[in-house]
Amino acid sequence: MNGLFFVLITLVFVIFQTIVSPCFFWFPQSFDVTIMLVLFVSLHFSRHAVVLAIVFIGSTMDSLSGGAFFLYTFSYIWMYLIVQLGKQIVFQTRGLFIVVISMLSILIQQGLVVFSVFIQQGKAAVWQMDFTLMGAQLLWGTLLVPPGVWLLSLCYQHWRYMVRMLQKSWEQKVHE
Repeated sequence: MNGLFFVLITLVFVIFQTIVSPCFFWFPQSFDVTIMLVLFVSLHFSRHAVVLAIVFIGSTMDSLSGGAFFLYTFSYIWMYLIVQLGKQIVFQTRGLFIVVISMLSILIQQGLVVFSVFIQQGKAAVWQMDFTLMGAQLLWGTLLVPPGVWLLSLCYQHWRYMVRMLQKSWEQKVHE
């Protein structure tokens, strides 16, 4: 049932990021909302399943985004590695930990975008990039990713409760 939750929530985030979000005027200021999902999965699931999940999310976003290929997959894997390193050093449920990891995640992705532009178009193209936009995305991501991870955790707890209730109901019907 955890897999079903993961697939459903991934579909919601991918659809929001690729179809719904571009329809709004604030889209250029928007950060990658699937970062919330990557951080949530990195914090709450076992290591082997997380790596596969992150590759799945990243590959999906890479194929739909139109950006440099492997940008999302590579940045999500780096986010996962930083979360795992941070979990060994700091207790994972601290709010400050989530804020710092959120900020680092946005910075990783922005850094990879700059690096991608540098590789494809050279140093002159990098200096023509809109760094104030990157700063706005960093600010919005730092403010919105921690509540998003918390909300995903709340939804996951509710999902687990509903699954347990359905299992109990099913067992009672079987024993009758």
